[in-house]
Amino acid sequence: MKQTFLLLLTMNLFSLFARAEPLTVGTSAPQITAKNQDAQDVVFGDVYAKGITLVYFYPKAETPGCTKEACSLRDSYATLHGNGGNGLQILGVSRDTPEAQKKFKDHQNLPFTLIADTDGKVAEAFHVPMIPVVGVPMRQSFIIKDGKVVWASLSAQTSGAAKEVQSALDSLQK
Repeated sequence: MKQTFLLLLTMNLFSLFARAEPLTVGTSAPQITAKNQDAQDVVFGDVYAKGITLVYFYPKAETPGCTKEACSLRDSYATLHGNGGNGLQILGVSRDTPEAQKKFKDHQNLPFTLIADTDGKVAEAFHVPMIPVVGVPMRQSFIIKDGKVVWASLSAQTSGAAKEVQSALDSLQK
């Protein structure tokens, strides 16, 4: 009985900290559909078809680090979305509900789409691990071009998010 308990405990602890292999550059971008802040379906493949796309994952709307990250991208949106970013599309993803995402988008005046990944399927498709115990995605970012992952940050910046993304875009143009 005690051995069974220890085995089950060990397996549960391992599963808490087990991590899927992250998506690597050159991997096909996940083709998935999820709800946005208005509870409307967003087909990721349709977004990718519009041009280079940043998909960034953040733990929770309206928290300090997540707000800094979103506002960094907001404040540089004209540059990132304009010629310097080749019309970069941005999708922000967290486990928040559509209502919470809508409130965050409106409160912070965000000019890009937020995805309500309430069931964690988008994070799973991108191989983004969840923070143990709280079950929210780790902060990670991916740039998609022509249906492929062309850049990934597995420990994305908060207040320096836009600078990090712009640097990645600049290196892609070389």
